[in-house]
Amino acid sequence: MFNKVVEVKGLRKQFGTYEAVKNVSFHAEKGEIVGLLGVNGAGKTTTLHMLLGLTKATAGSIRVFGRDIETERTEILARVNYASSYIALPYNLKVYENLLVFARIYGIKNARTKIDQLLEDFEIAHLRNSTSGRLSSGEQTRLNLCKALLNDPELLVLDEPTASLDPDLADKVRKALMRVNREQGTTLITTSHNMLDVAELCNRIVFMRAGEVVEEGSAKEILLRYGSESLEDVFIAIARSQLIEKVKVS
Repeated sequence: MFNKVVEVKGLRKQFGTYEAVKNVSFHAEKGEIVGLLGVNGAGKTTTLHMLLGLTKATAGSIRVFGRDIETERTEILARVNYASSYIALPYNLKVYENLLVFARIYGIKNARTKIDQLLEDFEIAHLRNSTSGRLSSGEQTRLNLCKALLNDPELLVLDEPTASLDPDLADKVRKALMRVNREQGTTLITTSHNMLDVAELCNRIVFMRAGEVVEEGSAKEILLRYGSESLEDVFIAIARSQLIEKVKVS
């Protein structure tokens, strides 16, 4: 039986009168890959930000490695890392310099060897002396993933990890993430609009709509529940707020 690495219970986040996240509960077990799905504005990124302690919850609780994110954030984050396709590393530093700075922040031993390996794994070794600001969006994405894996995190949180990648590179990134999960037992929580990512990567899916969890289970379980062969069709049905009772099969 896996141990729960992440436990989210009754999570709420309110901005003024707007409730972005409403009573959300889910968990991730050790070695699991959990996908948070939903349209833009469903509350996924806000949930990730609360999970990382970047935003304080209005109500509810988040425990990571059995610790409370509000009171033990520093200890938790030493074992966690995060990457997003929408966040760039400092533009004025070279690729290698950026990674070396973060390696020193994380206290990585044999940092240069680790950096070289990650650059090879994500096929950007030829860009090591390029200024980060001159990279394409896909190259920036892969640089962020290198940064996120520097400290061999026990929990890796990803926001749209293949959003700016072509199908070939997206496939390579998925395979790299699955290898890290398999070889290191890393737990992953990821958001994605790419249903191929979800189908290949995720052991379990949490669908969100309008700040709430409306569906949860493995891809196979959810497809059976909806009588569908396509996760994309299920995604669209949920996104368009069709009544679940009308979509599901009995």
